[in-house]
Amino acid sequence: MLRIEREQKIFEIGGVKIGGQPGELPTVLIGSLFHEGHKIVKDRRLGIFDKKKAERLIRMQDEMSNETGVPCMLDIVAEYPEALIRYIDFVSEVTDAPFLINGPRMSVRIAAAKHAAEVGLKERAVYNSINYTLSKEEIDAIKETGLEAAIIQAFNPRDPRPNGMISILEGNPKEEGLLNRAFEAGIKKPLLFMPVLDVPNIGWAAHGIYLAKRKFGMPTGTAPIGVVGRWSKAKGFDVEIKRLYRAGAATTVQVMNADFIIYGSVAKAKSIFPVCAMVDAIIAYAAQNFGVKPLIKTHPFYKIFRG
Repeated sequence: MLRIEREQKIFEIGGVKIGGQPGELPTVLIGSLFHEGHKIVKDRRLGIFDKKKAERLIRMQDEMSNETGVPCMLDIVAEYPEALIRYIDFVSEVTDAPFLINGPRMSVRIAAAKHAAEVGLKERAVYNSINYTLSKEEIDAIKETGLEAAIIQAFNPRDPRPNGMISILEGNPKEEGLLNRAFEAGIKKPLLFMPVLDVPNIGWAAHGIYLAKRKFGMPTGTAPIGVVGRWSKAKGFDVEIKRLYRAGAATTVQVMNADFIIYGSVAKAKSIFPVCAMVDAIIAYAAQNFGVKPLIKTHPFYKIFRG
């Protein structure tokens, strides 16, 4: 919750502002749709899904965002380009929220990114993601799409610790860092992402967020909640206990200055948004001691403490 000495950049993506000093802007919450195991999907290759259920989930996240003052985006996930393109078209008609273009292979992401640009959705689209597998071919392909925003994955297979996350972003005399390579691809709005491999690793990601914001001054976040569901210790607990675990994971990275959190299935929105809104309000209240004030009137600070 401390003020960061380095100037902090703020990017606007599809009308959502992200980044800044702790207390200036709320944490952006990003829910996932059509991910592996999502039961609303009937055919993963063709992108056939239950449209009514999908629309209900999207509108529910929008409603939680409006009620709490916490901004939102959607992480649109697919294994095949046909499906990802179909999902993007559907989501863009249901909501004005920005979205992440998330595919496991470059060919899937690029095909969908090109489509998003062609149909006028470039300003709302975030390429997900640029990571250690980045090739010259992908750099050129991203540049061709014209997309300006991307998730930059700081996973370092040689050193997964916080300092390793920073080093893969920064690079060294022998190897160019991912951040500069993202700039080569035309990315002007990089969102730095600290990886979480398991529950104990949430602490490393939180530390990485602090280090990255201090080093680069750019919006930084993580995905601390999905690992809770895969945690063997949590399998024997009831649903309410698991909700509390997820809330604890989210707030841990919030107080270490996370600008965005990918919280997993959008179905979790009702249990995540109120918790993160309260923490955002507390951070903003504390930030007044450093002369920092919320930059937007919809900040949870005003809804919770002055509503």
